[in-house]
Amino acid sequence: MSQSVVIDKEAAPAAGGKLRGHPWLTLLTVAVGVMMVALDGTVVAIANPAIQTDLKASPADIQWVTSGYLLALAVFLITAGKIGDRFGHKSTFLVGAVGFAATSAAIGFAGSIQQVIFFRVLQGLFGALLQPAALGLLRGAFPAEKLNMAIGIWGGVIGASTAAGPIVGGLLVEHVNWESVFYINIPVGVVAVLLGVLILKDVRSEKAAKSFDIPGIVLLSGAMFMLVWGIIKAPTWGWGAPVTLLFLGGAVLALVAFAVWQNFAKEPLVPLALFRSVPLSAGTLLMVLMAFAFFGGIFFVTFYLQNVHGMAPVDAGVHLLPMTGMMIVGAPVAGFLIGKVGPRIPIVGGMLLTTGAMLGMSTLDIHSGNGVMSLWFLLMGLGLSPVMVGATEVIVGNAPLELAGVAGGLQQAAMQVGGSLGTAVLGAVMASKVTSALPGKWAATGVPFPDGEQGEQLKQAAQLGIAPPLPEGTPQQVVTGIADAVHSSFVSGMGVAFTVASVVALAAAGLGLLTKRGANEAGPAVHI
Repeated sequence: MSQSVVIDKEAAPAAGGKLRGHPWLTLLTVAVGVMMVALDGTVVAIANPAIQTDLKASPADIQWVTSGYLLALAVFLITAGKIGDRFGHKSTFLVGAVGFAATSAAIGFAGSIQQVIFFRVLQGLFGALLQPAALGLLRGAFPAEKLNMAIGIWGGVIGASTAAGPIVGGLLVEHVNWESVFYINIPVGVVAVLLGVLILKDVRSEKAAKSFDIPGIVLLSGAMFMLVWGIIKAPTWGWGAPVTLLFLGGAVLALVAFAVWQNFAKEPLVPLALFRSVPLSAGTLLMVLMAFAFFGGIFFVTFYLQNVHGMAPVDAGVHLLPMTGMMIVGAPVAGFLIGKVGPRIPIVGGMLLTTGAMLGMSTLDIHSGNGVMSLWFLLMGLGLSPVMVGATEVIVGNAPLELAGVAGGLQQAAMQVGGSLGTAVLGAVMASKVTSALPGKWAATGVPFPDGEQGEQLKQAAQLGIAPPLPEGTPQQVVTGIADAVHSSFVSGMGVAFTVASVVALAAAGLGLLTKRGANEAGPAVHI
């Protein structure tokens, strides 16, 4: 479908292959910006214990350091994409990069946990501006036949940053301080802004919205907040608790009201006609299921490596390199392959490989060696690469140019919702299995299982694979037996969680059959 476009004349590339607007340099620029967001997602998890100790924060406060960021990101992503479509993705990207770097500095200088939480929420808002804008810029800079490769390389950068997070974070926290984990975003942000000013150009459709759908923004933001917050808190409140049902039910009602309003809005936030595209709808749901299986399952792996196998955070990060390394290498290769044969075969094949990896992970036990772990990690990375690249291209490529930002926000929001849902649901499955298995395995030690509050605390610790400290002088046989009981209970719960994740991954493979290459023109032809 041909699109009319308005190009910022000042930013239009001159003949002779100048820097401004060059597709591959545009890719480099947006990759540097998004690198901050990807790196931040895993570095902060390593820093949380040090933040808790230094600022004397409660466990609930520390939860908000992560949850506040994720909530802001999830709630604002689609609206941020619309801002990019309306005002231009270059301006939106630059504001996001400046804001993300500035809030990172503010977190490092924060003197209380309340300040850290406040600036983490702001950081999430600026991160939401960055991600859809990056995809919108790629959509406008690359012709259709090269968009897959661009998204593949972009995905590889995100994979590399995510992989580096635990290692970089561990080294900084151990040898510098927790503040340095946030300060690292400042030079990256400065580079992203400088490159953005010099290289990026705006490409906007004449059909882009001229106003904002304020009621739509309020309804969708409210729905996303209630949905994600309800999912995050459900394991604590209980899935059947009235407050959980209130949040999840409120999210459904707000989504229904949003869908109804979009039919009457003059310039709707998310035109429902967008979902008449079966490939786009399938790609969005595929992204939710993929994130459910991957983020929900992988959440337990870090506890498995650190608490069951006794690894330091840096060592755990190194042991995950077969998976993240394969994603780094596999994403550009997947982009090339999708450009040749289309997204359907790589996506279905990738999800089948991921299903096999999940089933393999469900067989791990407390004595599993590095070889077998690396095999399943490698297979998972190999399977996920074509799915992340392919589903992103299906969503963004099947949207009209004037909705490229909204489509980018939709893709990221699908990942956030799927990841939050997977972590919560599989966490509940895991907790149920560990709680039922621990007393029986504990009985084999010959030590009576504690009653009341102490017993509940043991079960909660076991859900993270943490064996209880025992008094000095406890026979080594008892110490080993209790540790084995806790660890084997944890592993049995992880096995059930990965089995459920494999079923979800198999369903995602079925959805992959409905995907196809983007039907809309990627943007104006530019010199490459």
